[in-house]
Amino acid sequence: MSDLPRPTTARGEATRQRILDAAETEFGENGFARTSIASIVNRAGVAQGTFYLYFPSKDDVLRELVRDMGRRLRRALSAATRGLTHRVEVEKAGLEAFIRFALEHQNLYRVVMESQFVDESIYREYYQTLADAYAERLAAAQERGEIRRGDAEAQAWALMGVAHFLGLRYAIWEHSPPPPAVLASTHELLFAGLAPEGAR
Repeated sequence: MSDLPRPTTARGEATRQRILDAAETEFGENGFARTSIASIVNRAGVAQGTFYLYFPSKDDVLRELVRDMGRRLRRALSAATRGLTHRVEVEKAGLEAFIRFALEHQNLYRVVMESQFVDESIYREYYQTLADAYAERLAAAQERGEIRRGDAEAQAWALMGVAHFLGLRYAIWEHSPPPPAVLASTHELLFAGLAPEGAR
């Protein structure tokens, strides 16, 4: 969790968010190394001294954006899978929601990828937090007989890897969703691997 102080007023929170939004755009478009605090505050429309009221350094803004990406992604996946009861349907809807999210938040996606070269601990925290929650849900699905038994943590990391590289290729490199045939082939591959013993 972030240990940075949060504003106590709505105006302060709005200013902090403007700085974060500006940093997201600057980092996403120009990269972390080429982005300066001056460029962030210029885009945000605030004084440079205001920046330091909320963030001690440029690194701290990056860390907060990575955590924000994780929170936004988890909310988006939760909304996309709400009401679905079988894990296979959750996986299908979740994968497609992840791709949409990556398309809609390309700068944040790039921020997360770049964070591994700035602060590996925040990069690892981002993925570990996702994997821990994912593995817990997969383990529960195993108990219900919806997917094959196995190491739920290994399953979580493997599934995250598939989603990550589909997002990278299509959302970030091609700026478009995967063709239906690609999604269909991916779903077939994943569901064959997740199907309970004897169900494949």
